[in-house]
Amino acid sequence: MTDKNLLKASHRRLWFAAPLVLLALVLLLALGTWQVKRMYWKEGLLADIQQRTQAPPVPLADIEKLATSGGDIEYRTVQLSGTFDHTREQHFFATFQGQTGYYIYTPLKLGDDRTIFVNRGFVPYDMKEPATRKEGEVAGNVSIEGLARARLGSKPSSLLPDNDLAKNIYYWKDLTAMTSRAGLESAQVLPFFVDANAAPNPGGWPKGGVTLIDLPNNHLQYVITWYGLALALVIVVGFAYVRGLRKSG
Repeated sequence: MTDKNLLKASHRRLWFAAPLVLLALVLLLALGTWQVKRMYWKEGLLADIQQRTQAPPVPLADIEKLATSGGDIEYRTVQLSGTFDHTREQHFFATFQGQTGYYIYTPLKLGDDRTIFVNRGFVPYDMKEPATRKEGEVAGNVSIEGLARARLGSKPSSLLPDNDLAKNIYYWKDLTAMTSRAGLESAQVLPFFVDANAAPNPGGWPKGGVTLIDLPNNHLQYVITWYGLALALVIVVGFAYVRGLRKSG
């Protein structure tokens, strides 16, 4: 094949590859731009959550009103008072500070005879039974500050085990199941939870302040990856084009 024919073949390959390269470049840039938008969205969400958790607590009635209107109650600081019914506590399997154990969800009877489940905090695995922490069973009217937490509409993942109601062990926060197992009327139970703050309980257990705000923000890495691949593609194609020109020259 003559040099002229080689040049023509090279040009044909170039024109054939150009649309594919352009399509790949557009795709990589689009993915990078999408991750930039996601990064700003996540940063805004984290800033909003931080602002909520640091805001002065509002009355429970304000949170209930917001929940009823379809507003976002997650991580909003709240204050409430009532009487705990320790005989109806529910146990949510959890890990906290490297220990395996349970979060103790105890019904708090409010002044209007309604009830809300309060996550009083963590107890180690061997303190699941209330008899092992009698000091923590505070009696009478108590005042609590904490964070409002929305209920889950369904099991968040098929990988989670089913709740073991016979053993009073929950692997996901099923408010309907908790209400039923505790023998409470669903109409009298508020449709969300409260995570108590870190104020110490008598005897040290349960240990409050267990709310984990863990929203991974890896979008910057993805931005660098997609834009980096786009830049690498441009460099590789540019070198190939220059090399082709030199050969044709």
